[in-house]
Amino acid sequence: MTAVAVLAGCGSSDPELAGSDEPAVAVDAPDRVLTGPQGTRGQFVVECGFDRFLPDDPIVHPGAAGASHLHQFFGAVDVSVESTYDEMLEGATTCDQLADTASYWTPTLVGADGAPVEPLRAVAYYRAGPDIDPTTVVPYPPGMMMVAGDHTAIEPQPLSIVSWSCESGGRREVRPFDCTGAPSLRMWITFQDCWNGVDERSPIVPKPSMHVAYSAAGECPESHPVPIPQLQLAIDFPVPPVDDLDQLALSSGNILSGHADFWNAWHQDKLRNEVVNCIHRDLPCGVSG
Repeated sequence: MTAVAVLAGCGSSDPELAGSDEPAVAVDAPDRVLTGPQGTRGQFVVECGFDRFLPDDPIVHPGAAGASHLHQFFGAVDVSVESTYDEMLEGATTCDQLADTASYWTPTLVGADGAPVEPLRAVAYYRAGPDIDPTTVVPYPPGMMMVAGDHTAIEPQPLSIVSWSCESGGRREVRPFDCTGAPSLRMWITFQDCWNGVDERSPIVPKPSMHVAYSAAGECPESHPVPIPQLQLAIDFPVPPVDDLDQLALSSGNILSGHADFWNAWHQDKLRNEVVNCIHRDLPCGVSG
C-alpha cells in the first residue's frame, strides 16, 4: 500500500468530497476524508486535557491490569481496567464540558529518544456521518464502547480512519510530517457512525468493533441500521524536530498503528441534548481548532 496525502484549502466552504448514490453496504472505512474547517457542519465539540499514561485497556483487556501497550487517557479521571460506568459518571473529568465524563484513550506517541511524548490535549468532534440525515442520529447508549483503527497495522490505514496533520490544517498524511511553525502535530481517528441497535460493546471481546460499522453513501448497512454520532478524535502533540520525524513510533508498534478507544460515560441527558440541539438542528456548537 502506498502512502498518500490529501490536500484541502483551509478556506473551503465544503471540506468533504462529493457523495454517491450507490446503495449502502458494510464497509471498513468512511467513504471520504474529512478535512479543512471543522466548524462547517452541525456538531458539538469538547476539548479534554491529558490525564495520564497507563498500560491498561478497559475495552480490549477488561480486568487485566498492565496487559496492554501504553495508552494516554483523556476525559474521565483515573480510568483503568477496574473502572465502572457509575464511577466515571460520579468522578472528575479533564474535559471543558463537565458533563463529559466519557473516557478517550489512544496509543502513546514515542519520541526519537524512546520516551513517551506528553500530549497537549484531545479534541472530540461529534457529528452525523457523511451524508447521513442528521435528524436520524441517536445518542450512544449508556456505557457504549468502541474502538477505531488497527493497532496491528504495519501498512498505511485509510486516511478516512487514521491520519496526521498540522493541528486543524487541511493536509492529511499517513505519517507525521514537518509542522514547523504550526501550533501542534495532530493525530486524527474517526470512529464508526452506525450501530447494530443491540450491543453496548462487541459481543466478542477480541473483536471490539463488531457492534458498530461505517456508513456508505449516506446510509447505514442493514446489519448496523442505527445512525449514531460519528466521533472524530484529534490528539495534539508538541511539534517534533524535523530530524526526529522518521524515528517517531506509537506504543502499539510502528507509527502506522494508530487507533483510539471510546467509552461513553457522558451524563446521558446532556448527551441527548447535544445531539438534538446541535446535530439534529445542523448547528456547530462549541467549535474548537
